[in-house]
Amino acid sequence: MPAPVILHGRIARLEPLAPHHVPGLVAAAAALDGPAGFTIVPHGEQEARTYVFQAEAAQLAGTALAFAIVTVADESVVGATRFTRLDYWQGPLTWPLSAEPVTALPGGAIPDAVEIGNTWLTPAVRGGQVNLDSKLLLLSHAFESWGVRRVTLRADARNLRSRAAIERLGAVSDGVRRAHSRGLDGAVRDTAFYSILHDEWPGVRGRIIEQLAARALRRAPLIPATVEGWRTLTAPIG
Repeated sequence: MPAPVILHGRIARLEPLAPHHVPGLVAAAAALDGPAGFTIVPHGEQEARTYVFQAEAAQLAGTALAFAIVTVADESVVGATRFTRLDYWQGPLTWPLSAEPVTALPGGAIPDAVEIGNTWLTPAVRGGQVNLDSKLLLLSHAFESWGVRRVTLRADARNLRSRAAIERLGAVSDGVRRAHSRGLDGAVRDTAFYSILHDEWPGVRGRIIEQLAARALRRAPLIPATVEGWRTLTAPIG
């Protein structure tokens, strides 16, 4: 299973989802107008506890790594996100031949490809710096710490807001899989798939930083309001 990690950003901090996040999840979800529609969101304490329990079980099974999204400014839980569908490629080109299972590797298993999904945010921070900073943290960890070859993102084809946000990141469309699964509303949904490859990451990273800087100029928070300022603060260590 992948090792749990806290990802520290300038706007957001991603913490491994745990029971102490339940009150924050309840408060963040309460601000939503009705059901989220396209993503599972826990409403009420019991649903939030079940949500966290299932996330922890998925982590122990090695199938997902879930995070609470916390704002740095006021330490509020504003949503959740996760790495899911971790893919391990076998073979001498991408994985050293070994008699040991993947889970025995020091520091936890390291995937070759991964998906980012199950993301939801309370309305007050949608479409802003929190989501961008969260994606920057997740993508940086995937490409720079794990060294994955591909990150996948997907959205219900009807969810135009999420698809637009994914496209603004610079992800490439892999097409729409028709009648892919059943949506939360019971309808058979088409799913739009997107991906970012390892070689595309530097360009995507620069694009996200430019968007963060542009939003800083509009909202004037106490963070760098220039692209160069963001590049300096978010430069890889080492």
